[in-house]
Amino acid sequence: MMQPKKTKFRKAHKGRIHGTATSGAALSFGQFGLKAMAPERITARQIEAARRALTRHMKRAGRVWIRIFPDVPVSKKPAEVRMGSGKALAAAKLPIKTRFVARIAE
Repeated sequence: MMQPKKTKFRKAHKGRIHGTATSGAALSFGQFGLKAMAPERITARQIEAARRALTRHMKRAGRVWIRIFPDVPVSKKPAEVRMGSGKALAAAKLPIKTRFVARIAE
């Protein structure tokens, strides 16, 4: 799974995710891409599952660039805290709405 090689500090504040991303919103590599349409955290497992599905569909032809990285550690819930009921099963690999984008022919 994807993990940062080295970080300056061991722990980071969780923070809040809000607003529309401007950096990394345009295609820098390749012809096609998936663009996130909602501010949301994505785990390394979800990135890996999406990458596997994508490369399997492409039959490993071509290259894949992943421009997101799980570099903010979010700790687990403490002991003896009730979890969510987990009734909604995710239909897609990523928990957010995405849009298919293509590079304009030059």
